[in-house]
Amino acid sequence: MKAVILCGGKGLRMGYDSTFTCKPLVKVGGMPILWHIMKYYKEFNIDEFVLCLGFNQEAIKDYFVNMDWRNNDFRLKTHKNGMKISSLNSPESWNIIFADTGPETMTGGRIKRIQKYIDEDEFMLTYGDGVSDVDIDALYEFHKQKGRIATVTAIRPRSGYGVMEVEEGVVTKFEEKPIMDRWINAGFFVLNKRVFDYLSDDEQCVWEEEPLRQLVLGRELAVYQHDGFWQPLDTVKDVQLINEMWKNNKRPWANWE
Repeated sequence: MKAVILCGGKGLRMGYDSTFTCKPLVKVGGMPILWHIMKYYKEFNIDEFVLCLGFNQEAIKDYFVNMDWRNNDFRLKTHKNGMKISSLNSPESWNIIFADTGPETMTGGRIKRIQKYIDEDEFMLTYGDGVSDVDIDALYEFHKQKGRIATVTAIRPRSGYGVMEVEEGVVTKFEEKPIMDRWINAGFFVLNKRVFDYLSDDEQCVWEEEPLRQLVLGRELAVYQHDGFWQPLDTVKDVQLINEMWKNNKRPWANWE
């Protein structure tokens, strides 16, 4: 089974400094967040990926093409016809399709444009800017049990603010950043290829708008409710938070050694 990862956004909320190339390459523990996501899928024996590229796609291509020698010890042999680089460590065993889905294309259009690379009935889909400890095997089993076209992983986020209950102008309860009652889209979808019937390759097609609304209307969207860890990297503050977690060895999404 393939995992499709949306990697085309510009990361406008991340700001632009001399180290920023694109969101999927933002570093967590010295490695790109995209690398972490792919490593996580590999823990569930998913090693085939389709990367939906857009903004600064050259940086993502360059990273993976040169990943082994940049991140590992290697041996260089030179000869009159050129040179050969051999990694001295175990390289990542991934099969990656780098798909140019357009610099301005929205999420739905990106997914539609990689339809030609999906040759099985079902595939995974997630965003290239967030990690979780969701059980991918359990998620897939849930998807099969529900028998719907699409399954989305949902989490209950924490409020960004302290919440008060008030009676007659007096606070009766105060809770700092409580977990909210409502569920939100956390990515980590499982999709049947029939989902392509709901999508257009028009660059203005937004996956989270009309396609998902139509799936809901047809009762074809199941929801896997995850009470565990999930962390997006939307802002510089998020990046600082998750790097602090990594530094302190609090890594719920990192099952590997």
